[in-house]
Amino acid sequence: MSTLSLGWVKSRAETWLEFETFELSSVASSGVYMIWHAGNPSRVVYVGQGDVKARLGVHRANSEICGYRQFGALYVTWAEVPANQRDGVERYLADQWKPLVGDAHPVAFPIAVNSPW
Repeated sequence: MSTLSLGWVKSRAETWLEFETFELSSVASSGVYMIWHAGNPSRVVYVGQGDVKARLGVHRANSEICGYRQFGALYVTWAEVPANQRDGVERYLADQWKPLVGDAHPVAFPIAVNSPW
């Protein structure tokens, strides 16, 4: 099975973006995204897709997602993915990382992608 190579977003300094404080207005992408906490061990908190700016704005107000900051700083990354591949990519990421929040991932054939890490 071939792997779709995604360009996962980082800051200009090549560090991960802090989920709750990075400048949301700078986002102009649609695709898939992952939110995780940097605890020991770190864990993926949420995997989603769509208009990244709009979805992350909603998630910043979600107490279940934000509550995981008690285990370590929350970070986010995303990658542009064509609309016709997003369901499969989200399915793959959810299967691989077993996010702590959300279980309504698409019923779709998984499309393998490179890990952001």
